[in-house]
Amino acid sequence: MGFGAIVAAVTGFGGRALSRSRTDLGADRSQFTVPRATNSLAPIPDTAQPGISPYITPNADFYRIDTALEPPRLRSTDWSLRIHGMVDREIRIDLADLQRMPAIDKLVTLTCVSNEVGGDLIGNARWTGYRLADLLAMAHPHADADMVLSRSSDGFTAGTPLTAMTDGRESLLAVAMNGQPLPVEHGYPARLVVPGLYGYVSATKWVVELEVTRFDRATSYWVDRGWAEKGPIKMSSRIDTPRSGSSIRPGMVTVGGVAWAQQHGIDRVQVRVDDGPWNDAVVELPDDIDTWRLWRWNWQATSGSHALSVRAFDHNGVAQSTLTASPIPDGASGLHRISVTVR
Repeated sequence: MGFGAIVAAVTGFGGRALSRSRTDLGADRSQFTVPRATNSLAPIPDTAQPGISPYITPNADFYRIDTALEPPRLRSTDWSLRIHGMVDREIRIDLADLQRMPAIDKLVTLTCVSNEVGGDLIGNARWTGYRLADLLAMAHPHADADMVLSRSSDGFTAGTPLTAMTDGRESLLAVAMNGQPLPVEHGYPARLVVPGLYGYVSATKWVVELEVTRFDRATSYWVDRGWAEKGPIKMSSRIDTPRSGSSIRPGMVTVGGVAWAQQHGIDRVQVRVDDGPWNDAVVELPDDIDTWRLWRWNWQATSGSHALSVRAFDHNGVAQSTLTASPIPDGASGLHRISVTVR
């Protein structure tokens, strides 16, 4: 057999194996039962506005940022979570164990630290899963531990403050997203969801290990590459409509978008035309400290070229930073400003 034939045979076998793997995982996922949450979330009002992001981001539209060229293909029957390190008792939990524990629903907005001001690497979803605080309590972390180093099945690591998993914010080992088993590309069968932290220090997909440790003893994937050790999400806001660079007609125009301030919540949003006064926007419900809020403002647009800017305030009265910063090392900041032409 010639070299070309050997390559073709190997490639063909690899393609068939990958196809079977995808088929097997698809069947596994289709048979996965989403746990019934023990809590009830308040109904979400219909605040849909043309051009403004929906409050809940559909799974198919949710941003994906990770280090996996091909998402790991881990069947639920093969999955388990090991909790070890600075603990009194090392434990291993599988899905059968989880099914005997209470699951909860939680709305959480996730965003990537590499998101630029005005960027789209952000989404909001209803996550179903199990409180990480409960799982960690089973292992009894040592009093001097301050970090949890999570590992995915493909070796990715993230270092999360232990307090962020145990302080009552209801960080989750999530197994479902918007009422469906996690999509493979979003971590099936299990991932971490930690409110208030950028994904690079918290949102490990395909998670299989939690090592309780200390920041002075361990580092994680992105920290080793120059990103900040801890990554609290910065307050920000975005104009979704009108689009930057668009042409619109004079008259009443809806300016709208989203704003977020995790762990504090959005209180107010204001919009400015050119260098004029700041105007209060209508900020929609629900008002949740762990999710974004939709906002809108009616603008009587006049002919000419204009700049629109947006800023937000949290429930502590703190204003969004006007300091322009790039994403590295700990997230972008500054006000989102767009240009439009009215004619």
